[in-house]
Amino acid sequence: MVAKKPRIVIIGAGMAGLTAANKLYTSSSSNDMFELCVVEGGPRIGGRINTSEFGGDRIEMGATWIHGIGGSPVHKIAQEIHSLESEQPWECMDGFLDEPKTVAEGGFELSPSLVESISTLFKSLMDYAQGKLIEREESSEEVNFCKLADKICPSNGGGPGKLSVGSFLRKALNVYWDSVKEQEQIEGCGNWSRKLIEEAIFAMHENIQRTYTSAGDLLTLDFAAESEYRMFPGEEITIAKGYLSVIESLASVLPHGLIQLGRKVARIEWQPEAHQSSEHGCAGRPVKIHFCDGSIMSADHVIVTVSLGVLKAGIGPDSGMFKPPLPSFKTEAISRLGFGVVNKLFLQLSSRHDGRDGDYSKFPFLQMAFHRPDSEWRHKKIPWWMRRTASLSPIYKNSGVLLSWFAGKEALELETLSDEEIIEGVSTTLSSFLSQPHKQLNSNSHGVCNGKEKSVDGNRVRFAKVLKSKWGNDPLFLGSYSYVAVGSSGDDLDTLAEPLPNSDSLGSAPLQILFAGEATHRTHYSTTHGAYFSGLREASRLLQHYHCVGV
Repeated sequence: MVAKKPRIVIIGAGMAGLTAANKLYTSSSSNDMFELCVVEGGPRIGGRINTSEFGGDRIEMGATWIHGIGGSPVHKIAQEIHSLESEQPWECMDGFLDEPKTVAEGGFELSPSLVESISTLFKSLMDYAQGKLIEREESSEEVNFCKLADKICPSNGGGPGKLSVGSFLRKALNVYWDSVKEQEQIEGCGNWSRKLIEEAIFAMHENIQRTYTSAGDLLTLDFAAESEYRMFPGEEITIAKGYLSVIESLASVLPHGLIQLGRKVARIEWQPEAHQSSEHGCAGRPVKIHFCDGSIMSADHVIVTVSLGVLKAGIGPDSGMFKPPLPSFKTEAISRLGFGVVNKLFLQLSSRHDGRDGDYSKFPFLQMAFHRPDSEWRHKKIPWWMRRTASLSPIYKNSGVLLSWFAGKEALELETLSDEEIIEGVSTTLSSFLSQPHKQLNSNSHGVCNGKEKSVDGNRVRFAKVLKSKWGNDPLFLGSYSYVAVGSSGDDLDTLAEPLPNSDSLGSAPLQILFAGEATHRTHYSTTHGAYFSGLREASRLLQHYHCVGV
């Protein structure tokens, strides 16, 4: 009798799942050792990577950036498959970092020096939080200030949950204000004092940070864990031929039929107690996967790569995603970790938005500094879901497609809005920022500099159509990416990565359920390369279990 091959089922055809499948299938030492299958609940591969087209341009509905090209496996693959260049226009965001135009609500353009002073302060604070502050000059105002930040931070070893990033930033801003001279009223600026402008610029950067981290409220983002997060060196870039090209490359080596689409999992049955099995655990496979269509698949090992959002829903009292339920050490880690929602909004400009057919060159790379939500000077018709949006800009120079990012409750609200409601809300916002004659505010002036020619009249901007992502309410994801919440720590990310049963479960079949995905990587969570590394990790764990060499 020929022994059955061990069956490995990977749940999810995103970056982690396909990386694991690619590694298991191509490992020269495995030699067709396994029966391998990838099951995906949706109609496509890629998971939270979803390249699309809009207005004739290639865009990303999900993962967008390669976060540092130095040492990134994603960048290496993109280079190897020649995906970093394209004749078709794509969402490269060139020019935004070089030529942003920052405008305060009411149509007042802020001078670069005024914006830069607060932007530098914010960056220094985040560098401090992340443990990577480099003292540029001994007399640097930012460095001296960040030394004062030691008074705000918990002592070393203070443990998780002692301070949030949001609390640290606001306390630090107050320390900064206490260290500078009395704030001046800037004349002719709709009652914008310098302090209010500085706070608005600071809040703009806080909102950018919300989209970076997916923490809808930075008061929920743990301060201590920031210093563990790692980025690769080098520039951050997008992929010209689309992020999906990397996913397709990983999947291209897999034989037809190995990836099964439309196979949504309802329940995973496993056996934490002693289980009778023959050599390699193949007879009477210990794991049964129940699908929503009523079918059942047995397996020796299951690599679960679903999002942390799905896991959070799966451990709920009414879910029953795992039978028996996951052990408490695992569910408590899942509960403590944060998982937020970030959505992207694309808007296509009408071809005659500025009176010249097909000319989009006048729309700026716009950064928006809003009044506080409780300010009496705020534009009452700007909808609340726009007020924590930091920017609205072309996806490349002279593109007719604009992009804005939303996080938290604003991102969830965006998912519920009709196209008409979105266009009305964005148009109203632009009328406040771009319809006034631009008056530039200097950082060293009591008043207003000479008016500048406005780039485009906000009242004349017209949109042809919109496209938005909906990660929050998609049942296959229930959010965007993970973060370490206050009360959690990097230990919880490690705990989430631990396979089941654990080593204490003597006699039970080993490695029944393995976990991969960005939320299982302690230092690269929330990223595609973190997901990639986690897929390699779990594939290697199984190869080592079966004594495959050279893994």
